[in-house]
Amino acid sequence: MDTSAALQLLEHGRIEVEGRLVDASNATLFCKISLDGVDAQCVYKPVRGERPLWDFPDGTLAGREVATYLISAASFGVVPPTVLRPGPFGSGMVQLWVDTREEDELVDIISVDDVKPGWIPVFHAHDRFGDPAVLVHADHPRIAEMSAFDVVVNNADRKGGHVLHALDGAVYGVDHGICLHTEPKLRTVLWGWAREPLPEQVVESLRRLRSELDGALGESLHDHLTRAEVRAVGERTDKLLAAGVYPEPSGDWPAIPWPAF
Repeated sequence: MDTSAALQLLEHGRIEVEGRLVDASNATLFCKISLDGVDAQCVYKPVRGERPLWDFPDGTLAGREVATYLISAASFGVVPPTVLRPGPFGSGMVQLWVDTREEDELVDIISVDDVKPGWIPVFHAHDRFGDPAVLVHADHPRIAEMSAFDVVVNNADRKGGHVLHALDGAVYGVDHGICLHTEPKLRTVLWGWAREPLPEQVVESLRRLRSELDGALGESLHDHLTRAEVRAVGERTDKLLAAGVYPEPSGDWPAIPWPAF
């Protein structure tokens, strides 16, 4: 399904709740959505099911998810189609469900001896049995895009389980409710390229985003974010372009979310 058709379905389709994702910290409902004979699955997160966060007092988590999608859609293309609309339990975020490849993760914790070409170590630790282990992610061009995207949106919660490898080979990131704060809050499992030069494709994506922020994208973000938060997106983009390399953890904030998955 192309993006235009997916957005039409998400915005106007009939939502039927089929279950709840119980591991989520906020109300997250698995649903069927239908329009004119077309059916798909989606995730619906009603605003009324959000738990207030003291450090994200402005707006809603649903609005931040939609704003993050708009930023992705303008340049990076790493977030599934996402809208804000009425649903069975009130207004909320509705996002197209992504079917994934089983046992084909792009982020993993493995034995030190099992690290193979095509995987980048992030940090070393010990597993639950006390044996040496290492957090790794794939050396994949779409993960490289997502890593830079997370810097721009100031993602405070990029867990391994939030990186999806779709059946068609596409790579998506989900769960962006705690992004886009004005203060540095980046926590991610995608640190493998720290201090490495940005690939040309990533630079092109950042430049395209910077141009879009000065136009319609910047205006549309104001529906979901404060003016300071929108301004901060541009500032982070400028800083990353000027540096020309992926950042490294600052040490002022936990670098990796816990749990990591």
